[in-house]
Amino acid sequence: MSHTVREKTKLLARVRRLKGQLEAVERALEVETPCGDILQLLASIRGALNGLTGEVMEDHLREHVLLAESDADRLRAVDELSAVLRTYVR
Repeated sequence: MSHTVREKTKLLARVRRLKGQLEAVERALEVETPCGDILQLLASIRGALNGLTGEVMEDHLREHVLLAESDADRLRAVDELSAVLRTYVR
């Protein structure tokens, strides 16, 4: 069973919190909240998204690289993560 399936409930809870934070930004913009407050909301979202991303990446490394069933599986997992990291650090 994949780590995202095994951790599905926890990951979905984090995604739902992120959705709630994004909705808070939308509400703040609609009521013309000062930009400093909006920036704080955005910083919180970025932190939450980084935390979620880090958790999924760590689990990916553990399950698909460290515990890979073959060298081919390990290489495939490394390639997947490398592609994601290239996009992530842009």
